[in-house]
Amino acid sequence: MQPIWAEGERSVEFSRSSSKSKSPPFYPQRVSVNVLKRQNSRTLTTSPTSISDSEMESLSEDNSPNSCSSESDADIEENDKESALLEHGSSPTRKQKQPVFADSSRSPHYLMADNGNPPGTGKHTPPKDFVCPITSHLFDDPVTLETGQTYERRAIQERLDRGNSTCPITRQSLHSTQLPKTNYVLKRLIASWQEKNPGATPPHLSQNQQVVETDHHERMVKPVVPPSTSPNSVISQANMDRTINELRKAITSLCMSEILKESERAVLQIERFWQNMNIEPDILTMLSKPAVINGFVEILFNSVDLQVLKATFFLLCELGSRDETVIHTLTRVDSDVQRIVALFKEGMEEAIVLIYLLRPSINGLVEMDVVESLLSVIKGRADDLFKMCLKPKTASILLLRQILQSNEENVVASIISTIVSSKVIERIVGSLEAEWAVERLAAVGILRRCIQQDGKCRNTIADKAQLAPVLENFMATRDEERFEIVYFLSELVKLNRRTFNEQILNIIRDEGSFSTMHALLVYLQTTLQDQSPIVAGLLLQLDLLVEPRKMSIYREEAIDTLISCLRNSEFPAAQIAAAETIVSLQGRFTTSGKPLARPFLLKRAGLDKNYRKLMRMEQLHNNPGDFEDISEEEKAADAWERKTAFVLVSHEFGLVFEALAEGLKSKSAELCSTCFVAATWLVYMLGVIPDTGIRGAARVCLLKHFISTFKSSKDIEDRTLSLLALKSFIHDPEGLRDLSSYMKHILKGLRELRKSSSLALEIMKLLSEGQDSSAELWNHKELAQVDSAENGEVLSIVCFKDKFFSGHSDGTIKVWASRDSILHLVQEIREHTKAITSLYVLQSGERLYSGSLDKTTRVWSIGNEQIHCVQVHDMKDQVHNLVVANSISCFIPQGAGVKVHAWNGQSKVLNQNKYIKCLALDRGRLYCGCHDNSIQELDLASGTLSTIQSGSRKLLSKAHPIHALQVHNGLVYSASTALDGVAVKIWSTTNYNMMGSLPTTSEVRSMVISSELVYLGCKGGIVEVWDLKKQTRIEILQTGTNGKVLCMSLDPNEEVLVTGTSEGRIQAWGWS
Repeated sequence: MQPIWAEGERSVEFSRSSSKSKSPPFYPQRVSVNVLKRQNSRTLTTSPTSISDSEMESLSEDNSPNSCSSESDADIEENDKESALLEHGSSPTRKQKQPVFADSSRSPHYLMADNGNPPGTGKHTPPKDFVCPITSHLFDDPVTLETGQTYERRAIQERLDRGNSTCPITRQSLHSTQLPKTNYVLKRLIASWQEKNPGATPPHLSQNQQVVETDHHERMVKPVVPPSTSPNSVISQANMDRTINELRKAITSLCMSEILKESERAVLQIERFWQNMNIEPDILTMLSKPAVINGFVEILFNSVDLQVLKATFFLLCELGSRDETVIHTLTRVDSDVQRIVALFKEGMEEAIVLIYLLRPSINGLVEMDVVESLLSVIKGRADDLFKMCLKPKTASILLLRQILQSNEENVVASIISTIVSSKVIERIVGSLEAEWAVERLAAVGILRRCIQQDGKCRNTIADKAQLAPVLENFMATRDEERFEIVYFLSELVKLNRRTFNEQILNIIRDEGSFSTMHALLVYLQTTLQDQSPIVAGLLLQLDLLVEPRKMSIYREEAIDTLISCLRNSEFPAAQIAAAETIVSLQGRFTTSGKPLARPFLLKRAGLDKNYRKLMRMEQLHNNPGDFEDISEEEKAADAWERKTAFVLVSHEFGLVFEALAEGLKSKSAELCSTCFVAATWLVYMLGVIPDTGIRGAARVCLLKHFISTFKSSKDIEDRTLSLLALKSFIHDPEGLRDLSSYMKHILKGLRELRKSSSLALEIMKLLSEGQDSSAELWNHKELAQVDSAENGEVLSIVCFKDKFFSGHSDGTIKVWASRDSILHLVQEIREHTKAITSLYVLQSGERLYSGSLDKTTRVWSIGNEQIHCVQVHDMKDQVHNLVVANSISCFIPQGAGVKVHAWNGQSKVLNQNKYIKCLALDRGRLYCGCHDNSIQELDLASGTLSTIQSGSRKLLSKAHPIHALQVHNGLVYSASTALDGVAVKIWSTTNYNMMGSLPTTSEVRSMVISSELVYLGCKGGIVEVWDLKKQTRIEILQTGTNGKVLCMSLDPNEEVLVTGTSEGRIQAWGWS
C-alpha cells in the first residue's frame, strides 16, 4: 500500500519505505452504499506503524496550504454568498461547538456562544453579556434600546447617524432614534467582574478569529475556535493531556495503519472526541493536515461500514466548514470528488453536505448528474444519527437552486417537470419555514423558477406556503434576494381565482413583524429600473385592498413608477415589464398564470371563441368543484377590475394614457402589443367606472391610434379590440363629433366585422339611430361590369365560396372569380342545349345544379378552378325554376302545378290548380308564388297545402304574378307589381299574418336578403337597397341599362352583390 498522507513529512516517508517490504495491501473493493450494512471487510496481515508524539507535533505544525491548488477568487466569492448559513447550537448533543454559518435572521455581529460561555481562548474572558456585539469590546457606556438589546453608545450612535434606524440584532425599526440613559446596572456588573479578574483583557479579533461577509454585507466575527468552557465544566489538565494523546494515537492509526478495521476504529474515536471536546486551534490544525484528510478520503474509498462512512463525512464536513485548506485538499484530486459524488448517488445522504462545502460550479453540478439524488434527499426524512453543520436537505435545496440557474434550458425544464410531477415541490414549499434564512431564500428561488416554467404549480404553492418567514427575510437580506422574494410573491398572486388572490395579498400585507407596504415602498425607491415595475405592481395591489378613493402615498409612488418606466425608452425591458404589470392588474388569469385581459376583452366585444376555448381548457385542468361558486368569483373579479382601473386612470388626470400612447409608438412589437391591450382595457373601463372627467384626455392621446388600427390592421382581433375602445368615445357627444371625420372608414370596418362580432352590429345600430338616413352607413359602389350580351339574357346567378356562377339564355354557364375589384372569367361551358333558367348550389355536397328548358337538370362538381358535369337527370319537362333538397328537386314545369322529382327518376305533380311563377324552399316547406298573385305553402312531408295570400282576378286581362320569393328569419318576402302602392310584402311563416311591407312602386323581378338589407332588382335597370329592420329605402343602384334585373346573388360575407340583367350585363357592387 502506498500511504496517502505523504506530503513531504519525514515520518511518512519512513512509513512508505517500510511498507514497500510488506505484502501488498488487501483493502476491500469499493461497493455501493446500498450494501454497506453488511459491513464485510478484510484486514491486512501487517501491523500498524506508530508515530511518536514529537513526530505528530511536527506533523501538526507543518500545515502546507500553499501546496494545494486553490480556486479562483471569483468562484470563491460566488459560493461564499451562501456562507454563514447556520445558526449557532444546531446540535443539542454537541458540546460547545461553534457554527459554520450564521442565520441571517440573527445579528451579523453575533459573537458569543449560546451556551453562556465567554468568548476567546483565555480563562478570564468576559461573559458575552459584557461585550458589545458591534465593537466586540467590553462595554464602556452601555445603552439598552427599546428592543431589549444593549450596545455601546458610541457605536450605536454612529449607526443611527448613518441613517440606519433599525436594531442591528432584531432588525426591528426603532420608534425613537434618541438614545436612553446609560445602563448603570450592567456597568456596575462589568466593573465588579473587572475587579475580580484584573488580568483580563477585552475581547478583540485574534488570530483564531476571522471576519466573514454575511448575506447582509455586514461584518461578522466568526470564531474558528469555540469558547472555552465555564469553570463549572473545566476538566483537569491531566485528563485533557490524556485525551489529546489518545487523539494523536487515533490520527496515527488512521494515517499509518494498513489494517482497515484499525483505521475505521480510529475514525470513530476521532468522531467521539470531536463530539465531546472543545476543538482547540492546534487540534483543528492537526486534523486539517492534508495527510489526515487523505486518510479520511481513503476510508471513503475502502470502507463498507455505514457508521464509519457517516462519521467520516461528518468529520470532513466539520473540518471543511472551519478550515479552507481542507476544501483545497479535497478538491485537488478529481477522483476524490468523484468518489464523494458516487457515494452520494448510491444513497449516502451526508455526502451532499460535503459536496456543498466543496463549492462546485453550476456547470459542475449539472455534469455531476445528482439531481435525482438531490430530490430524493429533499423528499425523504432526515437521519439524526449525526448532527451535521448543515442538514442534508438544506444542502440539497441550496445546490438545487444553483442547478436551476443553469443556462441549459432543456435541462432546467426537465428538472422542474420532475419536481412538480413527483410532488417534491411540497417539500420545497416546506423549506420556506426553514430555520436558516439562506435555505428559505433558496426555496423562494426554486419555487419562483418552477412557477415560471410550469405556472399550474402556483396553486399547490399558494395552498401550502407559509409566507411569514419569507417576509421576515425581506428586511434582513440583500437587494438581489429582496427582488427574488418580490418576484415570487407577485407571481403567487396570479391564481385563476380572484378571491384566493386577495386572501394571499392580505397575508402578505399583514404577516411579519414589520410593515410590508412600508418596506416595499422604501425598496421601490432604491431598486433597479428593470425591477421596479414588479415591485410597484405588488405594492399597488396591496394598497388596493383598501378603499381606492382615499389618497395613499403607496399608491401614488407605485403608479408614478409604472408610468415613469413605461415612458423611459432607455430601458426597454422596464417598459415592457411596466406594460405587462398594468395588463396583469386587470386581475384575471388562467390556471398557468397567464393574463386573461385580451381574451376577456374580445369576449366583451362578441369575439369569444378564444375565451370559450380557454375556459374549456381550464375546466379540464381543474376539479369540478372549483367552478361551483363561479358567480362569486366573477363578482370579485369585476369589483377588483373596477378598483384598479379607477386608480390608474384617475392618477394625475389620466397621465397613464399619455404613457401608453408613447408605448404604442415604440418600434418594439412586444411593447406595442402589450400597450395596446392595456390602453383598450382602460379606455373600455371609462364607460364602466364613475365618470372622472378624463375621457377627453384618453381621446386626445389614443383616438387616432385606435382608428388607425381599426382601418388598417389585418388582425381581426386587433380591429375588434379597437372597436371596443371606440365604443367608449361614441357614447360621448364630444367623442362622436371627433369621430365624424373618420366615419366613412369606421362604417366600412363595421360592415366587414358585423359577421364576426356582435359589437360591430351594436355600434352600427347606434350610428344608424343617430342619423336621419342610413345611406351613409350602407353606401355601395360598382366594383366591376362585364357585358355577356352574346350569350343572351342572364337568367340566374348563384355564389359559392369565392366564385360566382351565371346561367345564360343560350345554355352557357360561366364561372367568375372576383379579384382586385374585377370579375375574372374562370370557365365558360355549354352542355345544355337551351336556356338555363335556374342555378342552385347545395352547400353540403359542393354540388351545382342547373335546370334548363332542354328538360334536363345537370349536376356539376365544383373544383378549385373549374366545374365538371358528373350527372344528367331527364326531367321530362321544361325546368323553369329549380330548388334542390338532398334527395329531391322541385321545379316549375311548362304547365300547372309544381313537380317534385326524386333523383331515382320518380316524380309527381303537386298543387295542380295553380300556375307557379317562383319557388322558395325552407326547412321542408315549399313556398309557391303564383301567377294569380297568390302565395301558398306546401309541406313536402305531409302534402299539406296552406294559403298565405289569396290570389286576385285579372285586371283588364293583365296578370300580376309573384316574381320573387325569399324566406328569411321566419318571414316570407314576396315581390310583385305595386297594385296598392306596395310591391314587397312580408308574411309570418307561423300564422301567415302580414308583418310589414316595403313601399316601393317599382316592378320587382328579383330579390336577395342579407342580415341587414333587402336588395330589390327592378324593371328599368335599377336595384333598390332597403333597411331590413327599419323597412326604409337607403339607396338606389343604377345598372346603366333599361332592362330588367332578372337575378342577384350575395357572397358569403355579404360584402359583394352581383346582378344579371335581361340585356346580358353582369355587375358587381361592394361597400364604398
